[in-house]
This record gives sequence, C-alpha cells and structure tokens, in this order.
Amino acid sequence: MLCPKCHQPLEDGEESYICCANASLQWRCTDCAKVSEGFALPYGLCPYCGGKLAAVNPRDIEGDAALDAVRKAFEIELGGQAFYLRAAADSTDPILQDLFGRFAAMEEEHMQTLQRRYHAREADSGSVFKLELAAIFAGVPNRPADPANLFRIAIGMEERAAAFFDSCAQGSLADAGTHQLYRELAAEEREHADLLRTEYARWRAGKPGLLRAGDELAS
Repeated sequence: MLCPKCHQPLEDGEESYICCANASLQWRCTDCAKVSEGFALPYGLCPYCGGKLAAVNPRDIEGDAALDAVRKAFEIELGGQAFYLRAAADSTDPILQDLFGRFAAMEEEHMQTLQRRYHAREADSGSVFKLELAAIFAGVPNRPADPANLFRIAIGMEERAAAFFDSCAQGSLADAGTHQLYRELAAEEREHADLLRTEYARWRAGKPGLLRAGDELAS
C-alpha cells in the first residue's frame, strides 16, 4: 500500500498514519514579527532573534492598504536587485562582482518568498538602473571609485526600508491586519541589513562571504 499523498510504501496492515511530505508552515515571531517558513524550526524559536513562534494561517491579502504594503515591498526588493546587478556589472573587483551577483540572486529569492507568502506577482525591473538613485534612497553619498561605498549604500537601503515599514506600522494601528503586515515587512528588511553588515565586515577582513561559504558547504 502506498501513501496517497507522498506515494511512499506503508507498512503492511497500517490503517492510520500521518504524512508530512512537502508540508510547510508559516511561523511569526511574537517578538520581532519576522515570518519564517518550514515544517519545523530549531527548538521552535525564531531563527533571527530567538523569540517565541506562533503559527500563521494561510492569508489572502485583501484591501487597498494591505495590497499597497505588499506593492511597496516588491518595489524595494526590485530596486535592491537592480542595484546589485548594476553594482556587480560596474565593479572591477572579481570578489565584489561575485558577491553582488549573489546579493541580486538573494533579492530574487526574497521576491519569490513574497509571492508565495502573499500570493502576489511583481513586474520586471528592467535593465537600466543608476547607482546614484540607490544612493539617494539610502541617504549615502555616491562614490563610484570607492568599492566599500557600494556596501554602505546597500546597507543604507535596507535600513531605510526597515524604518519606512516601521513608520507605516505605527501609522496603521487602527487596522490590525495591515499593522502586522508592515511589522513583518520591517523585520525582513532588518534581517537583510544585518546580513549585509556581516558580509561587509567579512569583505573588509579578507574573508569569504557567508553566502559563498554556504554554497561551498552545500557542494
């Protein structure tokens, strides 16, 4: 007899069973509001801050305010991806070219998460992008000759995005669903900023990036 869900063989005579094949759940941290995905997480704690996790029911994003929140998240992710692709193309440092290429792929993964989590789709960002636009959004002067400044712009973009979503959350207290949505989006941007700060510190120390190290460990 085969399991009707995962088609793996069952023991003879087995009548009742639990099949967890391909099962995935969403969990929201009650402290930092970050949403994580997976059937189970280590110790049942938030992988970002160690806070307590609560299961999140599947959600359909409805209403102008909630749709606007997700649209803003896509805009920021698209802008980040365009920045990283342009930074990789303009850099003369092979290490930075590789690293920013991986950051661009990371942003694509983030957008896929948004699509899966909030049932939304994004538009193509196009191929033309000016680094000075990202510098303006990040609030960091654009210095094309300074490779480290690319990191400062990237970190500034993520920090500013987190602050923006935090502000939106405070402005939507009357709408519990939208308020929680903005808190989740802010938590994502804070995590991105922390990752970039770590990568920047490792780059300055001449160490391989964690994204590259993760790939090497997996190979």
